Amino acid sequence: MTSKTVIQLQDICKSYQLGDEVFYALNGIDLAIYENSYNAIIGPSGSGKSTLMNILGCLDSPTQGDYILNGEHVAGLTQSRLASVRNKEIGFIFQSFNLLPKSTALANVMQPLIYRRMPDKARKDAALHALKRVGLTDKANLLPNQLSGGQRQRVAIARALVTKPTILLGDEPTGNLDSKTTDEIMQLFDELHQEGHTIVLVTHEQHIAEHCQRTIRIVDGQVSQDTLMMSPQGNSEKVVLYV
Repeated sequence: MTSKTVIQLQDICKSYQLGDEVFYALNGIDLAIYENSYNAIIGPSGSGKSTLMNILGCLDSPTQGDYILNGEHVAGLTQSRLASVRNKEIGFIFQSFNLLPKSTALANVMQPLIYRRMPDKARKDAALHALKRVGLTDKANLLPNQLSGGQRQRVAIARALVTKPTILLGDEPTGNLDSKTTDEIMQLFDELHQEGHTIVLVTHEQHIAEHCQRTIRIVDGQVSQDTLMMSPQGNSEKVVLYV
């Protein structure tokens, strides 16, 4: 991994008041994500991994701690600035695809570029390039309900890629797919990492995590283990960075 840090979390906590008690969804997370790294955040339901994903994606704010994204301190940013950060820095890929049902694949991929005030032709060209990268040029004019689940997820990945973000953030990106399609989507993520993308996948499935260089296990709102795999798919030595 390169030494450049794109995400730095320092003592991140997220707490909620439940009656007279305080519940900590996250409790003292220290974590660095590096450029061109391939990371899995894994943990059981209720472990805090979804809360951590929302904070990484600037969809939620920590109760305590500092989040530095590409050199910028996220805490204290205005809502409009946070929206800009999400649009420019983070490419989201969701389990449920989150595609606009009445818009074509091309229009869905073009959508994040609307906020950049790009000319229509430039947006269309960028979206077609992203669709080509995921192998869906011939599906550009189809609606989501005319696509298979795997094709819809490829459209979602193209939509994430089109903004050229600092990080691709996937929330259970294969959770709604069958095993064959899951393998195809994970192969695409593997290729995107090899091309230089920084990827963080949030999952509860070990076989998804095994595609990644690094597995960060979350239990009870804390990092319980941080393991670096010297090559993907578990084919060589593991280095446990933190237990």
